[in-house]
Amino acid sequence: MTATHPVFCRAIVRPPASNFAEGLTTQDLGLPSYETALQQHAAYCQALRRCGLEVIELPADPDYPDSTFVEDTAILTPRGAILARPGAPSRQGEVEAIRPVLVEYFKRLAEISDPGTVDGGDICEADGHFFIGLSARTNLEGGRQLAAILQQAGYSSEFVDVTNIPGILHLKSGMAYLGDDVLVLMDAMADIDIFRSYQIIRVDEREQYAANCIRVNDFVVIADGFAAFEESLCRAGFRPLRCPMSEFQKMDGGLSCLSLRF
Repeated sequence: MTATHPVFCRAIVRPPASNFAEGLTTQDLGLPSYETALQQHAAYCQALRRCGLEVIELPADPDYPDSTFVEDTAILTPRGAILARPGAPSRQGEVEAIRPVLVEYFKRLAEISDPGTVDGGDICEADGHFFIGLSARTNLEGGRQLAAILQQAGYSSEFVDVTNIPGILHLKSGMAYLGDDVLVLMDAMADIDIFRSYQIIRVDEREQYAANCIRVNDFVVIADGFAAFEESLCRAGFRPLRCPMSEFQKMDGGLSCLSLRF
Protein backbone atom coordinates (compact mmCIF):
# COMPACT_ATOMS: atom_id res chain seq x y z
CA MET A 1 0.00 0.00 0.00
CA THR A 2 1.13 3.56 -0.57
CA ALA A 3 1.69 5.29 2.76
CA THR A 4 0.05 8.63 3.39
CA HIS A 5 1.96 9.19 6.62
CA PRO A 6 5.56 10.51 6.75
CA VAL A 7 8.34 8.14 5.78
CA PHE A 8 10.57 7.40 8.76
CA CYS A 9 14.35 7.59 8.40
CA ARG A 10 15.68 7.05 11.93
CA ALA A 11 14.82 5.45 15.24
CA ILE A 12 16.29 6.08 18.68
CA VAL A 13 16.48 2.99 20.87
CA ARG A 14 17.98 2.03 24.23
CA PRO A 15 18.56 -1.62 25.17
CA PRO A 16 17.29 -2.89 28.50
CA ALA A 17 19.67 -2.56 31.44
CA SER A 18 20.63 -5.47 33.67
CA ASN A 19 18.00 -4.38 36.24
CA PHE A 20 15.21 -4.34 33.65
CA ALA A 21 13.12 -6.69 35.81
CA GLU A 22 12.99 -4.02 38.55
CA GLY A 23 10.90 -1.71 36.36
CA LEU A 24 7.22 -0.86 36.74
CA THR A 25 4.55 -3.28 35.56
CA THR A 26 0.87 -4.03 36.05
CA GLN A 27 1.19 -7.47 34.45
CA ASP A 28 1.25 -10.82 36.24
CA LEU A 29 3.23 -12.75 33.66
CA GLY A 30 6.34 -13.51 35.70
CA LEU A 31 9.75 -11.87 35.76
CA PRO A 32 11.38 -11.16 32.39
CA SER A 33 14.59 -12.88 31.37
CA TYR A 34 17.27 -10.24 30.86
CA GLU A 35 19.19 -12.31 28.31
CA THR A 36 16.04 -13.03 26.33
CA ALA A 37 15.06 -9.36 26.49
CA LEU A 38 18.44 -8.41 25.01
CA GLN A 39 17.93 -10.92 22.19
CA GLN A 40 14.43 -9.62 21.50
CA HIS A 41 15.63 -6.02 21.53
CA ALA A 42 18.34 -6.90 19.01
CA ALA A 43 15.69 -8.54 16.80
CA TYR A 44 13.55 -5.41 17.11
CA CYS A 45 16.46 -3.22 15.98
CA GLN A 46 17.07 -5.54 13.06
CA ALA A 47 13.41 -5.26 12.07
CA LEU A 48 13.68 -1.46 12.07
CA ARG A 49 16.75 -1.69 9.84
CA ARG A 50 14.85 -3.98 7.49
CA CYS A 51 12.21 -1.23 7.30
CA GLY A 52 14.94 1.12 6.10
CA LEU A 53 15.74 3.01 9.29
CA GLU A 54 19.04 4.16 10.70
CA VAL A 55 19.02 2.89 14.29
CA ILE A 56 20.55 5.24 16.85
CA GLU A 57 21.36 2.99 19.80
CA LEU A 58 21.89 4.70 23.15
CA PRO A 59 23.70 2.92 25.99
CA ALA A 60 21.68 0.99 28.54
CA ASP A 61 20.84 3.11 31.59
CA PRO A 62 20.66 1.13 34.85
CA ASP A 63 19.67 4.31 36.74
CA TYR A 64 16.23 3.84 35.18
CA PRO A 65 15.02 0.22 34.85
CA ASP A 66 12.21 1.29 32.48
CA SER A 67 14.48 3.35 30.23
CA THR A 68 14.36 0.91 27.33
CA PHE A 69 10.83 2.26 26.73
CA VAL A 70 12.18 5.46 25.15
CA GLU A 71 8.89 6.40 23.47
CA ASP A 72 7.51 7.70 26.77
CA THR A 73 10.15 10.45 26.99
CA ALA A 74 9.18 12.52 23.95
CA ILE A 75 6.75 13.19 21.11
CA LEU A 76 8.48 13.71 17.78
CA THR A 77 6.96 15.60 14.85
CA PRO A 78 8.38 16.93 11.58
CA ARG A 79 8.04 20.44 13.06
CA GLY A 80 9.83 19.82 16.34
CA ALA A 81 10.20 17.58 19.36
CA ILE A 82 8.29 17.80 22.64
CA LEU A 83 9.87 16.48 25.81
CA ALA A 84 7.30 14.54 27.81
CA ARG A 85 6.93 14.39 31.58
CA PRO A 86 6.21 10.77 32.55
CA GLY A 87 3.42 10.15 34.98
CA ALA A 88 5.52 7.74 37.05
CA PRO A 89 7.92 9.85 39.19
CA SER A 90 10.59 7.15 38.98
CA ARG A 91 10.78 7.70 35.21
CA GLN A 92 11.00 11.48 35.01
CA GLY A 93 14.80 11.48 34.99
CA GLU A 94 14.70 9.58 31.68
CA VAL A 95 13.63 12.81 29.96
CA GLU A 96 16.87 14.63 30.79
CA ALA A 97 18.80 11.63 29.52
CA ILE A 98 17.10 11.87 26.11
CA ARG A 99 17.29 15.67 25.80
CA PRO A 100 20.89 15.91 24.42
CA VAL A 101 20.10 13.32 21.77
CA LEU A 102 17.03 15.17 20.52
CA VAL A 103 18.90 18.49 20.42
CA GLU A 104 21.14 16.96 17.75
CA TYR A 105 18.20 16.34 15.41
CA PHE A 106 15.53 18.93 16.24
CA LYS A 107 15.85 22.71 16.12
CA ARG A 108 12.66 23.20 18.13
CA LEU A 109 12.27 21.56 21.51
CA ALA A 110 9.20 22.23 23.66
CA GLU A 111 8.40 20.46 26.92
CA ILE A 112 5.63 19.54 29.32
CA SER A 113 5.92 21.14 32.74
CA ASP A 114 4.64 20.43 36.25
CA PRO A 115 1.85 19.74 37.18
CA GLY A 116 1.26 18.25 33.75
CA THR A 117 2.22 14.66 32.99
CA VAL A 118 2.43 13.05 29.57
CA ASP A 119 3.76 9.64 28.55
CA GLY A 120 4.65 9.31 24.88
CA GLY A 121 2.79 6.00 24.80
CA ASP A 122 -0.45 7.93 25.21
CA ILE A 123 0.05 9.92 22.01
CA CYS A 124 -1.02 8.53 18.63
CA GLU A 125 -0.53 10.61 15.49
CA ALA A 126 -2.78 10.15 12.47
CA ASP A 127 -1.48 12.24 9.56
CA GLY A 128 -0.99 15.44 11.53
CA HIS A 129 -3.91 14.86 13.90
CA PHE A 130 -2.96 13.72 17.40
CA PHE A 131 -5.05 11.54 19.67
CA ILE A 132 -4.02 12.35 23.24
CA GLY A 133 -4.82 9.59 25.68
CA LEU A 134 -5.80 10.53 29.22
CA SER A 135 -4.65 7.69 31.43
CA ALA A 136 -3.03 6.78 34.73
CA ARG A 137 0.18 8.31 33.30
CA THR A 138 -1.09 11.30 31.27
CA ASN A 139 -3.26 13.81 33.11
CA LEU A 140 -5.61 16.49 31.78
CA GLU A 141 -3.15 19.32 32.49
CA GLY A 142 -0.43 17.54 30.55
CA GLY A 143 -2.85 16.86 27.73
CA ARG A 144 -3.85 20.52 27.58
CA GLN A 145 -0.22 21.65 27.50
CA LEU A 146 0.55 19.20 24.71
CA ALA A 147 -2.52 20.21 22.71
CA ALA A 148 -1.46 23.88 22.93
CA ILE A 149 2.08 23.09 21.78
CA LEU A 150 0.75 21.04 18.88
CA GLN A 151 -1.69 23.76 17.88
CA GLN A 152 1.15 26.31 17.78
CA ALA A 153 2.97 23.96 15.40
CA GLY A 154 -0.10 23.69 13.15
CA TYR A 155 -1.40 20.32 14.31
CA SER A 156 -4.87 19.36 15.54
CA SER A 157 -5.60 17.08 18.47
CA GLU A 158 -8.35 15.62 20.65
CA PHE A 159 -8.51 13.71 23.90
CA VAL A 160 -9.33 10.04 24.35
CA ASP A 161 -10.02 9.01 27.95
CA VAL A 162 -8.78 5.45 28.50
CA THR A 163 -8.69 5.50 32.29
CA ASN A 164 -11.70 3.18 32.57
CA ILE A 165 -10.69 0.72 29.86
CA PRO A 166 -9.39 -2.40 31.63
CA GLY A 167 -6.14 -4.04 30.68
CA ILE A 168 -4.30 -1.14 29.06
CA LEU A 169 -1.71 1.25 30.47
CA HIS A 170 -1.46 3.73 27.59
CA LEU A 171 -3.64 4.78 24.67
CA LYS A 172 -1.36 2.95 22.26
CA SER A 173 -1.69 -0.22 24.30
CA GLY A 174 -4.99 -0.51 22.46
CA MET A 175 -4.53 1.26 19.14
CA ALA A 176 -2.21 2.11 16.26
CA TYR A 177 -2.45 4.26 13.16
CA LEU A 178 -1.30 2.59 9.95
CA GLY A 179 -1.70 5.47 7.52
CA ASP A 180 -4.24 5.50 4.70
CA ASP A 181 -7.00 6.33 7.24
CA VAL A 182 -6.64 2.90 8.85
CA LEU A 183 -6.71 2.40 12.61
CA VAL A 184 -5.97 -0.76 14.54
CA LEU A 185 -8.22 -0.86 17.59
CA MET A 186 -8.74 -3.38 20.35
CA ASP A 187 -12.35 -4.44 20.75
CA ALA A 188 -12.95 -2.26 23.82
CA MET A 189 -12.00 0.87 21.84
CA ALA A 190 -13.44 0.05 18.44
CA ASP A 191 -16.79 1.76 19.02
CA ILE A 192 -15.51 5.09 20.36
CA ASP A 193 -17.24 7.83 18.36
CA ILE A 194 -14.16 9.83 17.36
CA PHE A 195 -12.79 6.84 15.45
CA ARG A 196 -15.88 6.31 13.28
CA SER A 197 -14.48 8.12 10.23
CA TYR A 198 -11.59 5.66 9.96
CA GLN A 199 -11.32 2.21 8.48
CA ILE A 200 -10.89 -0.03 11.51
CA ILE A 201 -9.00 -3.29 11.88
CA ARG A 202 -10.33 -4.80 15.09
CA VAL A 203 -8.19 -6.84 17.45
CA ASP A 204 -10.02 -9.58 19.28
CA GLU A 205 -9.85 -9.51 23.08
CA ARG A 206 -7.81 -12.73 23.05
CA GLU A 207 -5.10 -10.98 21.01
CA GLN A 208 -5.38 -7.59 22.66
CA TYR A 209 -1.61 -7.14 23.06
CA ALA A 210 -1.23 -7.20 19.27
CA ALA A 211 -3.02 -3.84 18.97
CA ASN A 212 0.26 -2.12 19.80
CA CYS A 213 1.93 -2.36 16.41
CA ILE A 214 3.85 0.18 14.33
CA ARG A 215 3.68 1.14 10.67
CA VAL A 216 7.27 1.69 9.57
CA ASN A 217 7.45 2.60 5.89
CA ASP A 218 6.48 -0.50 3.86
CA PHE A 219 5.88 -2.78 6.85
CA VAL A 220 3.68 -3.10 9.90
CA VAL A 221 5.83 -4.44 12.72
CA ILE A 222 3.75 -6.71 14.96
CA ALA A 223 4.33 -8.84 18.03
CA ASP A 224 4.94 -12.49 17.22
CA GLY A 225 2.28 -15.05 18.07
CA PHE A 226 -0.96 -13.35 17.01
CA ALA A 227 -2.05 -15.22 13.90
CA ALA A 228 -5.59 -13.84 13.58
CA PHE A 229 -4.41 -10.23 13.71
CA GLU A 230 -1.62 -10.96 11.23
CA GLU A 231 -4.17 -12.45 8.85
CA SER A 232 -6.37 -9.35 9.20
CA LEU A 233 -3.45 -7.13 8.25
CA CYS A 234 -2.66 -9.23 5.21
CA ARG A 235 -6.28 -9.12 4.07
CA ALA A 236 -6.17 -5.33 4.34
CA GLY A 237 -3.10 -5.20 2.11
CA PHE A 238 -0.39 -4.55 4.69
CA ARG A 239 2.94 -6.37 5.06
CA PRO A 240 3.37 -7.68 8.62
CA LEU A 241 6.85 -8.12 10.08
CA ARG A 242 6.87 -10.21 13.26
CA CYS A 243 9.00 -9.51 16.33
CA PRO A 244 9.25 -11.57 19.54
CA MET A 245 8.08 -9.41 22.44
CA SER A 246 7.33 -11.75 25.35
CA GLU A 247 9.79 -10.22 27.82
CA PHE A 248 8.68 -6.66 27.16
CA GLN A 249 5.03 -7.66 27.46
CA LYS A 250 5.79 -8.78 31.01
CA MET A 251 6.83 -5.19 31.79
CA ASP A 252 3.84 -3.42 30.18
CA GLY A 253 5.87 -2.64 27.06
CA GLY A 254 4.90 -2.89 23.40
CA LEU A 255 6.53 -2.39 20.03
CA SER A 256 5.93 1.35 19.86
CA CYS A 257 7.42 1.82 23.35
CA LEU A 258 10.88 0.64 22.29
CA SER A 259 11.75 3.44 19.86
CA LEU A 260 11.36 7.08 18.95
CA ARG A 261 10.85 7.10 15.19
CA PHE A 262 11.33 10.15 12.97
